Amino acid sequence: MTRTYTFVFNPEPEGGYTVTCPALPGLATYGETLDEARRMALDAMDGLIEVILEKREPIPESDTPTLAPRYSRLAQALQSDGEAEPIFEQLSARTGERV
Repeated sequence: MTRTYTFVFNPEPEGGYTVTCPALPGLATYGETLDEARRMALDAMDGLIEVILEKREPIPESDTPTLAPRYSRLAQALQSDGEAEPIFEQLSARTGERV
C-alpha cells in the first residue's frame, strides 16, 4: 500500500530547509539543499512508518491531492514581508501494511 503526505519545506535564514509533515507528528528533518531535504524527508517518513507498524498503531491516511495547494495559499496569506515562503510538496512511501 502506498501513502502520500504533504511535507512543509521551510527555508532557514542561514540556508537549507527544515522539513515537517503535519500528518506525521514527530517527523522533522533538515537538508542543506531542497533535493537533500526531499531525500531526508523520504528517509524520515520510511523510518517513522516502520516504527508505527512495529508498534501496531494505525498509519495515518493519505493526504488528498488538493492539500498541498491549500497549505500554500494559506502560507502566502499569512506570510510577513521579506520572509522566505515555505514549499509544500507531497511525497509517497510504500507502507508494507497489509489490508
